[in-house]
Amino acid sequence: MENGVVNLANGLDEKEFRLEICCLNKAGEFASRVRKRNAVRVLDKPPGFSWQAVRRLRKVFEEVQPAIVHTHNLGTLIYSVLARPRNSRLPILHGEHAEFAEVDLTLRRRVQRAVLYRQVEKIVPVSESLGEHLISHGAPADKMAAINNGVDTERFVPGNRSAAREQFGLPQEAVVLGMVGRFGPYKRHDLLIAAFEDFAKANPNVHLLLVGGGGPEEKRIRELVERSPVRCQILWAGFKPDPLSCYQAMDMLVLPSFNEGMSNAALEAMACAVPVLCHRACGHADIIHDGVNGYVRNIESAPELARILSELLARQGELRVAGRAGRDFVVQKLSWQRMREAYAELYRQTARTWKLTPTATTI
Repeated sequence: MENGVVNLANGLDEKEFRLEICCLNKAGEFASRVRKRNAVRVLDKPPGFSWQAVRRLRKVFEEVQPAIVHTHNLGTLIYSVLARPRNSRLPILHGEHAEFAEVDLTLRRRVQRAVLYRQVEKIVPVSESLGEHLISHGAPADKMAAINNGVDTERFVPGNRSAAREQFGLPQEAVVLGMVGRFGPYKRHDLLIAAFEDFAKANPNVHLLLVGGGGPEEKRIRELVERSPVRCQILWAGFKPDPLSCYQAMDMLVLPSFNEGMSNAALEAMACAVPVLCHRACGHADIIHDGVNGYVRNIESAPELARILSELLARQGELRVAGRAGRDFVVQKLSWQRMREAYAELYRQTARTWKLTPTATTI
């Protein structure tokens, strides 16, 4: 279950919307944050395609009788289209959260999406630029309804850096770089670690805080950290249900990801007035204006990232200004309240179009 799904489920008006969250494989760490008024179901789908999971999901549809299904990424769309009862008046809103990776551009995946996109009412990318990316790869423009990710600017706020560093055992006078996210190959933790090793050998006052858990690369990245020649300057914090203090301990968030829609970690860091350095990936340019409220650079290699870090960290005053500008930007443009109301209005509009009671099931 993704963090954004939990935030949306908890934030919608319970008098207007009733949500059921259905996970194909497992609920995941964020499930503990779902409020009791929202049900969570897990289908326990085994690896690979499963007709049994299709049948289980169909039973969920028959039992719950949802007005709207909101899928997230390709896997749930496949299962929802197959499980939807025949001749059913069940509109599907389909969320896309990242630009297409190489595997998504194979003939098989392109055909799957071309067929499945015909079955949905709207395609909902998490940023305007992601919507343009999808259209450039054949998604129907008339079905696009982009809703930018938002962040809770009342929860994620600048805080006591000294107390946050004490919590993690980080030196008070250190320069702390951080990365927050799941360990997928597109995140490029390995590139950041290599760049940090290059930079940290000559800068013993610099530390790296790694926050997150899960993903196919977690074991390999942990081994890289354990073998690192600057291991004493790297803190592995693991998964944190509430990462607020992690951001508050940082001087800069570094996101070398090459595949994003609109990074929640970037938004959370900006809300905490932490400047963000990111790769020029889809979605980042929508929220970060280079040199104004953060930094967007072409990060193609570890030596290049080490050079960029050296350049930026030499200008601490400029970093603080960019951090404050980042918070101002998300408060004005990308608040959680704006995102929540945009989704609520999309659900209402879909209900009006289909003449339905506006109750949504999120998958």
